[in-house]
Amino acid sequence: MSDLLDRPLAAQAAAVASGEADPVELLDATLARIEQRNGAVNAVVETFPERSREMLDAAPAGTPLRGVPVVIKDEWPLPWRAQRFGAAETFSEMAPGESGPYRALRDAGAVIVGVANMHEWGSSSTGNASVYGPARNPWDTERCPGGSSSGPGSAVAARIVAGAVGADGIGSIRYPASYCGITGLKPTLGRTAMQGHHLEGSSTIVSGPLSTDAAGCRLLYTALSGDRPPPVSPQGLRIGIVRGPVSEDCSDAVRAACDKAIEALRDECSGTVREVELPGLELSGFATIVLGSSEGLALVSPSKLNSISERIGVVNRALVKYRMLVPGTALVRAGRIRAMMRRGLSATFADVDVIAWPTVPAVAPPLSEPVVELPSGRRNADAVNPRGGGLANLTGIPAISVPVGFDGELPIGLQLQSAWGADGLLLDVAEAIERATERRFVDAVPPLARA
Repeated sequence: MSDLLDRPLAAQAAAVASGEADPVELLDATLARIEQRNGAVNAVVETFPERSREMLDAAPAGTPLRGVPVVIKDEWPLPWRAQRFGAAETFSEMAPGESGPYRALRDAGAVIVGVANMHEWGSSSTGNASVYGPARNPWDTERCPGGSSSGPGSAVAARIVAGAVGADGIGSIRYPASYCGITGLKPTLGRTAMQGHHLEGSSTIVSGPLSTDAAGCRLLYTALSGDRPPPVSPQGLRIGIVRGPVSEDCSDAVRAACDKAIEALRDECSGTVREVELPGLELSGFATIVLGSSEGLALVSPSKLNSISERIGVVNRALVKYRMLVPGTALVRAGRIRAMMRRGLSATFADVDVIAWPTVPAVAPPLSEPVVELPSGRRNADAVNPRGGGLANLTGIPAISVPVGFDGELPIGLQLQSAWGADGLLLDVAEAIERATERRFVDAVPPLARA
C-alpha cells in the first residue's frame, strides 16, 4: 500500500475505482504515513480518523475521487471543526460548518484525512509562522514551505497525501507549489467553492488545488468548480514573456530553469514565444496587497484592534494596525490599477495564449531568516514574491505553478497565466510541460520521502 501512496492522485483514484486498491486500506496507510512523516514537516495539524472513516463509508460509488485521501487548509470549516487560520485568535467567532470545499470533496467521494497547517492569518508568502509552529519544506526542513497554504504544499510534496485544497489570495497556492516542487492552480475568480470562508465575497481569494501533477489538480479543480475541462493538446501555443524584474531580477538558477522550460514547452507544442508588455505590472503586487489586506478590515473594530493578545505574532499585530491607517485614496488608486491591468491583459491575451515567468524569484529561503539573494540585492521574500504572484489575484485570471528544475536540491517553479476562464488551458499546458521534461520534476521525491 505504501507504493500506492507514492502514486499521483489520478493513479490513486484509478486504483480504487478499478478495485486494485481497497480504500479502507488506503485510508489506514495514509493515517500511518501521517504518523511516520508529519513530525518532520508539521504539515498536518489535526487528524480525525473516525470522521475520515465516516466520509469513506458515505462516499458515493462511481464518484471521481472515491476513497482518495486529501488534506484541507486550516482556512476552511468542517462540520466537526472550525477553521483557525494558523492563529491563536481571530477577529470574529469561527464555527464548524459545511464549507463549500468540504461539500465539493465529499460529493466527489474524497476522504479528508486531516487539516493542513497555514501561515498565521494567511499573511505571508513564506509559511514560517503559525500557532502550530511552522510547516517545513520536505526538500530541506530548515527551509520555508511557502505560504500561506504551507501545510497543503508540504503534505503533498512529502507524499503524505497526493492532493490538497488550499486558498490563494496573493499567490498563497502558487508560492508553496514552487517552493515544494509540486503543481498548484489558482483558479479564475468565482469558479471554485468559497462558501463558509469568512471573506466569502472576496475579490482576490479563491479555493484551489495542490497536487503532485497537473492531472491531480484537474481532478480536484473539477470537484471544487463543477467544471470538467477535458485534456486538449495545446498545439500552436502562443507564449508571452515579459522583460523586467518579474523575469530578470531572479537568481541565476531560477532564470535558467524557467527559460529552459519555456523553450521546451514551445518545442513540445510547436508553439511560438514573443515578448509582451504589461504597463503597470510593477504596481500590481502593491495594488493586490492593498486591496487583499483591506477586505478583512470590516471585521475589525477599535476594541478588537486594541485587544489583540501577544499570542498573535508581533508582525501580524503590527500589520493589522498599519492596515487600519491606510488612507482611502490608496484603495482608490489600487482599484484604478486593477482596472488598468484588466484592460491590458484583455489586449495581451488577444495576441498570446499564456504568459510565463518564474513563480518566485528564488528558491525557498531559510525559515529562520526568509530573505533571498537577487541581482537587485538581499531582499525579504515577502517583498519580492508578489511581483509575480499578485497579478492573477488582482485581475481574477487563472494561474498555475509547475515544477521545472532545481537549484541544488531545492525546487524551482514556472508560473503560467491565461485569460479569464481559461483554467483548462493552463492544466493542458502544465501537462505539456510534464511531457516536455519527461516528468523529471513532477515525479521527483524529496529526501524524507525516499526511504
